[in-house]
Amino acid sequence: MFLGASCEVASFAPDGKSFSLYLYDNPLAIFVELPSMNDGEGNSSGGGADLSKLSYSEVYCGVIRGALEQVNLRVECSFVRDVLMGEEVNEIRVELREVMADGAGDDYKEE
Repeated sequence: MFLGASCEVASFAPDGKSFSLYLYDNPLAIFVELPSMNDGEGNSSGGGADLSKLSYSEVYCGVIRGALEQVNLRVECSFVRDVLMGEEVNEIRVELREVMADGAGDDYKEE
């Protein structure tokens, strides 16, 4: 992958249109500490931001989506499990939504 991180590809769907990426080492999460939901600033009840949905590693999904769009594959990518939320491994789920038509060759066709 990139950033010196390696991943395992597993959990393929029977239709072959989705799979999971398991990241055991996430360099984006090395120096991150999520704030407590009860930090004394009123975030646990009204008025404060909902920190339970905070995901530092969501940038991986954007990179995967963008890279696959460059090769004409539209995917939905989501972070399923996150070490920062207490899970033992980071899991990214990738699902193929559409194989887009390649329009790049239209400019080079002979008339």
